[in-house]
Amino acid sequence: MRSTYKMLAAGALIALTAASPALAGDPIRRIDILTRPQAVNPPEFQSAQLVAQEWRKLGLDVNVRAIPWEQITDVVWYNRETWDTGSWQMVGRPERSDPDEFIHNLFHSSTVEKGYNFIGYVNPEYDAVADAQRIEIDPEKRRELIFEAQEILARDEPNMMLAHSTVVLAYDKTVWDPASVVDQSGIGIRNTWTFNNITPLGDQKDIIVNSGTNLNMINPLRQSGAVDSWVVELLYDRLARVGPDGLPQPWAAESYEWVDDTTINVKLRSGMMWHDGVPLTAEDVKFTYDAAVSGEAPMYQPFASNVESIEIVDDTTLVFKLKQPSASFITSSFAKLNITPKHIWEPILEDLKTKPENAESYQEEMPVGSGPFKYVRWLSNEEVVLEAVPTHFQPPKAERFILRIVPNVEATLGMLRSGEINFLGDYPGDPQVLIDMAAEDGDLEIAQTIEMGFKYIAFNLRRAPFNDPAFRKALSRSVNRKLIVNAAYKGFAEESNSVISPALDYWRKPGLSDGFETGTDYAAKLLEDAGYELIDGRLHYPGDIKETITE
Repeated sequence: MRSTYKMLAAGALIALTAASPALAGDPIRRIDILTRPQAVNPPEFQSAQLVAQEWRKLGLDVNVRAIPWEQITDVVWYNRETWDTGSWQMVGRPERSDPDEFIHNLFHSSTVEKGYNFIGYVNPEYDAVADAQRIEIDPEKRRELIFEAQEILARDEPNMMLAHSTVVLAYDKTVWDPASVVDQSGIGIRNTWTFNNITPLGDQKDIIVNSGTNLNMINPLRQSGAVDSWVVELLYDRLARVGPDGLPQPWAAESYEWVDDTTINVKLRSGMMWHDGVPLTAEDVKFTYDAAVSGEAPMYQPFASNVESIEIVDDTTLVFKLKQPSASFITSSFAKLNITPKHIWEPILEDLKTKPENAESYQEEMPVGSGPFKYVRWLSNEEVVLEAVPTHFQPPKAERFILRIVPNVEATLGMLRSGEINFLGDYPGDPQVLIDMAAEDGDLEIAQTIEMGFKYIAFNLRRAPFNDPAFRKALSRSVNRKLIVNAAYKGFAEESNSVISPALDYWRKPGLSDGFETGTDYAAKLLEDAGYELIDGRLHYPGDIKETITE
């Protein structure tokens, strides 16, 4: 029976027989939502279930498919034609305090094939704005362009934005001096500054931190997940780092100076060494940028593509020449790229040029960096152990960094109580449970912050019907974000309608949520207006459109 949507006052969806004899398209296939299991990340799993519940009211057959994070990233990143939707997150990273990574790299068409734009969003109007904000030096004019980009995304809804979560973490204040713990803007206390500066109060000198998710890879030329970055940022140095205040500051570079709008003089710290004893020089810095644009490291290509040339003056001095002025370059490039050892990775990249794989799929047996910690071991699904480098220019106060993989929230809390971990680095459970436990325990210090990242449902725009903006909008608007915040995040989050978090207030477009209507009634009307039809309880494509995907 062919039907159109009709909403009762109570909000229930019913089907009325249509008078029109026009042909209907095929029924829309089953839609899968990829997500991590509930035991690993309860809010993400519960969000997916709530979203599926609302989509089913529209006549869709929806399956929530819970699989490990490593499998999700493999499917979404390397098999871009094969998935429909997935629960995803962009975590807060220091270099994301400048909005360029969110605005340009996530949505610009140049990163569709292999880069960050894994959803396949292509909009020339958006590209022009994203490009313009990169080269606009005037802060106020650039902010207006960032606002315009957010407006276009709010109109097109390439993703279904859900929430900006409140990060609630804890550490044992009888083990670590609270004065040495750094609360970084938009990140919280789990950051490189904390791990480098945290000071032991007694005999326990190992930072023992947890993660519910295993690492994908330890690789300076791949950025594949939050947990990977915790380790990589400690193993490798960058020319600059974003400080606790959200502003970049010199790190491996002793100094950098803008000569003009497109020229930067860089002076490296003297005496820097790779963990295998080889000196780090300007050659390694130049190699890092060459590798990023070689085609072998597509994740990092956008952060180096504006470099016209790098002149090596001597072992510790370089001159960067940019193709265009860039307001974000220090943050989005100097504070983003991991300085990579040329003597190790140059032969690796030469070999990979003859193979279908690229550098992102390569795992060294013994990763060699120059950072404040060096690699000791990685037992997959168990732990990663790093050891402090006392000769580093910023030597850690702790002796070791031990990351334990604990894919269960309850087990994590038990280990925190018993002292098996002394720094809670990953807690996707109910924050109030943690706060209450800390109050009862007395040894635990709680820290919380609204993060600069965001949680969302990623749509694969390569696959119908997600290539239809009307369909995406209907699915997005079917879910009241208050439901996600209150039910999945227990109130410890803010509703999201922008990739720019409230933590980045200067860049966040005000008023985007004004008039953001949601609900089954509204979504059904959007679908009806776009020509979709409900027949015997199943949603069909408009007109005579056929279903071409059978997977």
